[in-house]
Amino acid sequence: MEKSNYSLPENAQRELKPGEEYKPILKPEGVFKEVTPYSVCMGILMVILFSAAAAYLGLKVGQVFEAAIPIAIIAVGLTGALGKKDGLSQNVIIQSIGGCSGAVVAGAIFTLPAIYILGVEVNFWQMFLSSLLGGVLGILFLIPFRKYFVKEMHGKYPFPEATATTQVLVSGESGGSGAKTLVISGLIGGLYDFIVATFGAWSETLTTTVLGIGQTIADKAKVVLKLNTGAAVLGLGYIIGLKYAFIICCGSLLVWLVIIPLMNLIWGADVIDLMNTGVTSTIGQMSADQIFKDYARHIGIGGIATAGIIGIIKSFGVIKSAVGLAVGEFGKKGNASAAKGPRTDEDIAMKNIVFGIAIALLCIFAFFAFGGVVNNIWQALVALVIVALISFLFTTVAANAIAIVGSNPVSGMTLMTLIIASLILVAVGLKGNAGMAAALIIGGVVCTALSMAGSFITDLKIGYWIGTTPKKQETWKFVGTLVAAATVCGVMLVLNKTYGFTGDNALVAPQANAMAAVIQPMMNGGGAPWLLYGIGAAIAIILTLLKVPALPFALGMFIPIDLNLPLLIGGGISWYVGSRSKDAAVNNARTEKGTLIASGFIAGGALMGVVSAILRFANVDLFMTAWNEKWGEAISIIPFVCLIAYMIYASMKLDKKQ
Repeated sequence: MEKSNYSLPENAQRELKPGEEYKPILKPEGVFKEVTPYSVCMGILMVILFSAAAAYLGLKVGQVFEAAIPIAIIAVGLTGALGKKDGLSQNVIIQSIGGCSGAVVAGAIFTLPAIYILGVEVNFWQMFLSSLLGGVLGILFLIPFRKYFVKEMHGKYPFPEATATTQVLVSGESGGSGAKTLVISGLIGGLYDFIVATFGAWSETLTTTVLGIGQTIADKAKVVLKLNTGAAVLGLGYIIGLKYAFIICCGSLLVWLVIIPLMNLIWGADVIDLMNTGVTSTIGQMSADQIFKDYARHIGIGGIATAGIIGIIKSFGVIKSAVGLAVGEFGKKGNASAAKGPRTDEDIAMKNIVFGIAIALLCIFAFFAFGGVVNNIWQALVALVIVALISFLFTTVAANAIAIVGSNPVSGMTLMTLIIASLILVAVGLKGNAGMAAALIIGGVVCTALSMAGSFITDLKIGYWIGTTPKKQETWKFVGTLVAAATVCGVMLVLNKTYGFTGDNALVAPQANAMAAVIQPMMNGGGAPWLLYGIGAAIAIILTLLKVPALPFALGMFIPIDLNLPLLIGGGISWYVGSRSKDAAVNNARTEKGTLIASGFIAGGALMGVVSAILRFANVDLFMTAWNEKWGEAISIIPFVCLIAYMIYASMKLDKKQ
């Protein structure tokens, strides 16, 4: 089948000039096949396959992968092989429906296995409804903000994951030099990451402890720096850009070079047990990593929460506008309530969104009150308020985080939700095993809602760039969520009966174990690290007063430093290749080619990450452990520098006609 000559417009990723308009690839006035039996069936098949795979691998080997890019690659391949017309528009629907898998999996496996870990009884319907209702709530809460994030903020957010997925979809449909660049960089990035993860030819992470003096400083002063040498993370940094990458790294460096050493200096001889979890080691006996996980990371959680609240206050006008639109529609008749506009700007009617939210909240209340989650109507009402407020308030935080760094801090926000829920539930008389189960199911609803909101804003941005109909993406997202919730919870039940979550040879479930470790003491009179949350909140407020974006800075405090430093290198490469020429057109062409290469690195790394995880699960051990332990870290800088050199060289080498 002949390829269509598609490419993203020049202004797809930059801010628009006054009076300038973004025109997507598929023109708004055009009629394209989007929702077809093929696209819906393929989307549902992708949901089932990737929900089962992600849940299986996430719980069994502790590795959660993002499904959006592998699904896009499969969709492009199948559509091309079958010679489908309007392949691009149908592939967006396939990817959007299929993307429900990653969102629901993250929401479920972060919280629900903790119920088994704590020895509390739970049934399929409780897990299913927790995931389904959370996913539906996340979709409904996000839709009113679609225009703000994908249209009004056009060019102000990098949307790294959406960028990579869009490049896969567009280049796969178009062919030509763009597709060639994407395939070559995808092969390089995929093989690079596969060699590291599967064979261990060199270490994935380079640390300052590779040198003797670095190890001494880490032991004595708790000062250590780490750098992930993966191709996918480097590509992510390129798309994020230097500005946000720098802010993120500043947050990370504050934690690792100032806060952790200061904690060791001040409390090194003390045992600090902020949550009554039975800590027996002094701060000085802990490694920098342990101090980060047990203490410093909570500062990032406090910063994220506060930055989110500040963002909500700042975007009050957007919220007011969305609410005003909803109220205004109730005064109109029939379908005339929907604002007339181009196909590419058509959402589900706000009236239906409001009704949907009301119905979803009523279902959540009924689930809590009569589904064995809490003991009485009063407790169900309290639980509903917790879910509604936190899900609504942090929907924009999740969307912002995905738009900036492509990473949703859902585990941190869920942890705070569990702590708040536990404190409130204990106050209204729900504690012990019943309280733990209730808090975790509440946390599961919120976690899935926030995970879905972050995932869905990526889908909607892809659709905006390409030119599909938002209403169709929004409508079929509910179907994908239903299928994903049933699949994930079914897999979880089977895994629990087969392997279990406790005892010898139990499933890893690292996130759920962390949640269980926090919630158990909370339900038995323990506390929360309010001091650390308060420090994070103060930092976010100070940054806001200084007009520094607080959310990316707080994300830097929360995300491990080895994943942040390569973002800065990738952002630096983006700045370098886009600023060497005196000709702006040449700089733009180089930047765009670099974006294709970075997208290839991300796509290749994501796809081969799935392969590597499957091999690990199948007990195919090709890892050169002895070699890696002796030489892996020392030589890792060599292939990483070669990867950087290739990225710069290939980005700056343009065709003569350019």
